[in-house]
Amino acid sequence: MTHHFTPPPVWFRLPPGFHDVGPGDRTALDAFAEALGSTHAQQELSRLMDGLEQLTDHNVVHTAIGLHPEEPVGVATSLFSLTVRQAGQPNARLTVARAALAIAHSPHWTSSIRRFIDLPSGLPCCLVAGTLSVPDVEKRLFQARVTTVYPDGLHLLVFDLTSASTQHAEAYTDILEAVTHTALFSSPEASTPKASGTSRILEVLL
Repeated sequence: MTHHFTPPPVWFRLPPGFHDVGPGDRTALDAFAEALGSTHAQQELSRLMDGLEQLTDHNVVHTAIGLHPEEPVGVATSLFSLTVRQAGQPNARLTVARAALAIAHSPHWTSSIRRFIDLPSGLPCCLVAGTLSVPDVEKRLFQARVTTVYPDGLHLLVFDLTSASTQHAEAYTDILEAVTHTALFSSPEASTPKASGTSRILEVLL
């Protein structure tokens, strides 16, 4: 019998330059690539969609592509994802600590930083960021990963931001940390809007 995991709802805000994309967008992107008349574009988009479809088998519930201008010409690209898994045990701090250690001790890391993040919710949260050496990929990648838990303590949340533009490591780390601070576990539409100053997430741009 197949077990169907239904993740709890999570709301968050991505900064400008990020565009939601998922397996359900394949038809529209295929049509876009065909309109471009580029065989290379069609192949690259096909690889991207194949990869996104595979991520769903690993409890990835949301993905987005980041596109930011890079001087003097060009575009820095990144991939954002949110994974939700069952925690397996009720101690929230232990869940986050174990997940963060497992990430940091991965043999693929060539260098990394690790630190705890103080969330307004008070939920335990840890960030690991650095460069990755990926099998069959010559160029190193940058990745920032934040682990935290759902308020019920029964679900682990992993926010990821990955890019080949390692020169923007610091900015990408700040962006992911800012996204984590926007996470909500009840619909924001149910809350009364409050006046606030400039959002940090809008200040952290490439």
